[in-house]
Amino acid sequence: MSLVKFNNRTRNTAPYFNNVFDSLFSDALNKNYGLNRVPQVNILETASEYKIELAAPGLTKEDFKIELKKDNLSVWAEKKSEQSDEQKDYTRKEFEYLSFARSFVLPEGIDSEKISAEYINGILNITIGKKDEVKNDHKEIVVS
Repeated sequence: MSLVKFNNRTRNTAPYFNNVFDSLFSDALNKNYGLNRVPQVNILETASEYKIELAAPGLTKEDFKIELKKDNLSVWAEKKSEQSDEQKDYTRKEFEYLSFARSFVLPEGIDSEKISAEYINGILNITIGKKDEVKNDHKEIVVS
């Protein structure tokens, strides 16, 4: 194995020049922000229901599709928009496409008739009611 001495003169003349371009290109090539957009979720449980809060700003209630199959709740959203600007010698078009899908496995004892969803201020609120017999099934066990 041989050691090679690194010429550090270019770093000393322009110390920040390489760092700016290194971070710019590494961020642009390694991180694709459009593909990794999965909304964050809060899941709450009360005595009578479950609540799922899904943060999805910039959408409308028509953009969502919610489906329940057995014990699997799936949420999809898709938004497409196109903007064009035409002037004398050029045309500019910009496309925006946003989509995501989330899936949740629901526990036993949910009432599929008591599921509702509303979209308020960028948050999709899904409320899932529990069955009555499951609510009263609370028992404290004493350790002896």
